[in-house]
Parts: sequence; C-alpha cells; structure tokens
Amino acid sequence: MLTASSLFDYHAFAHAALFTSDEPVWSALKRLRPYMENYHYPLRLPAELTTGVPVPVSVVVHQGDILPMTQLAIDWGDTTKGGLIIRRGDTVLEDAVVIMAGAILLGNRIEVGAGSLIEGGATIKSPTIVGARTEVRQGAYLRGHCLIGDRCVVGHATEVKHSIFLDDAKAGHFAYLGDSILGNDTNLGAGTKCANLKFLPGTIQLVMDSELVDTGLRKLGAILGDRTQTGCNSVTNPGTIIGRQSVLMPNTTAPSGFHPAGQRIRTGLRNVISHNVNFSKE
Repeated sequence: MLTASSLFDYHAFAHAALFTSDEPVWSALKRLRPYMENYHYPLRLPAELTTGVPVPVSVVVHQGDILPMTQLAIDWGDTTKGGLIIRRGDTVLEDAVVIMAGAILLGNRIEVGAGSLIEGGATIKSPTIVGARTEVRQGAYLRGHCLIGDRCVVGHATEVKHSIFLDDAKAGHFAYLGDSILGNDTNLGAGTKCANLKFLPGTIQLVMDSELVDTGLRKLGAILGDRTQTGCNSVTNPGTIIGRQSVLMPNTTAPSGFHPAGQRIRTGLRNVISHNVNFSKE
C-alpha cells in the first residue's frame, strides 16, 4: 500500500494529523474537507478584510489590528526566506502579515501565518489556511479547502482547489492544482496543470504493482513526493502519483498511476536518474 510516509516527511508539518501511516496517501484528501470545517482558526484575518470586497488600500495585520502602511517601513525581500520585514519605528513586527490593495478575501475562515504576503488581485475563498512566510501572488485564485504550508508560493495566475501544500512547496506561475498534494520542497514549472477529473464517469482507478486500485474518489489530481519538480507546460493526468526526487520533463504528460522515486518522466518513457541528485536552493 502506498502511504504518505513513502512520499513525504510529514511529521513536522503543522497539519500532520491529515496523514496516517496505515492508509493510502490519497486518504488525506478525503479528510481535508472535514478537517478544515472543524479547524479552529486562531490566526484568522480581521472580519473587515474578509467581506469579498477588494481591499481598498494596502495594510499590515499585526496581532489582530489593521495598520496603515503609511505608519510603517517595509523591506520587500524574499517572503519565503523571511525577507519581508515590517518595522514600526525601531521595532520589527515579527508576526505581521501584508495584505495588498485589490486582494479579495471571502469568508470568515481564512488564516494567514506570520510574515506572509497576499498580493493585490489574489482571490482567497474560505476555508483556506496559509502558513508562515508564504507568498500568494497577484492573480492567484484559492477556491476554498486549500491548506498551504510554511514558506510556500502560490504564484501569479495559479488556481488551487481542495489541495494541500506541504512546507516549501512552490507553484510559481500559471499552474492549476485540483484535489492534489505537493510534498515538501516541490516545485512546479510555469504552466503545470494537475488535472483532477477524468472524462469517463466513475471513481479514479490506478494501476499499482500490476493491480487495479480504486481510490474511491471521483476527483483526484496529482500527488508529488518530496523534492519533486515539474517542467514548464507539463500535465499530470487524473490520479498521477510521483515519488520523491523525481522530475517531470517540460511539455510532458504524465500517465495516471504511480511513478517510483528518483525518475525522469518523459512522454511515453520513464528514465531512472540518481537518487542523490542535488536539488539545491538558491
């Protein structure tokens, strides 16, 4: 059985309760909706910002208070590396969040962690959890039941629906993720699409170890193991599971089913690469 522990190191994840060691990895997606419906949102945004009306002016949220940017000095460094620094005089507001003008926040169950940035033009529907030092860029669309970890990127014109990003997962540009899970330190190339609904009726079934496995899910996108990357304009068919430290090559459509760890996936081919490839961070 393909469990979460074979794809992710999830134990340090703030929402590790979604994963178990004795169920198929896609079971986390079955639990996601009730988990988020019953979750206590201690870092929820102030109600004044979550009415669905575009935020009129850029603000900083600090300990529940809305502060005008005119009172503050901001260093616009790399959010995911702690470079977004907000100062009031000589004091650094360590847990402050920046919400830029034009962002649309809809619903009273939107949580944003310390040091995160929501850019103008982003739309976030409740319920959504955004972790610490995470960047939601201009034009991003989080459609609800989105659980985004720490130091993540939901990029420009990226749409996310009913999905989980573990820590340091990045979907920087023009991506679609439906009913999907991105492991730690995964990175999607521009234009990656994770399809979640097959054309034919019925639940999604996967071939694993020469056996047909029924997931019980009508919708299932991609599940990418830790440190896996996709190339630009790549596509995953519904029910694609890719093991740790793999590469889906540019302009490639990954077939449904399980692709073991450490592979370079090309159209129609699977070429094994070394497991000790250095996926260095800049």
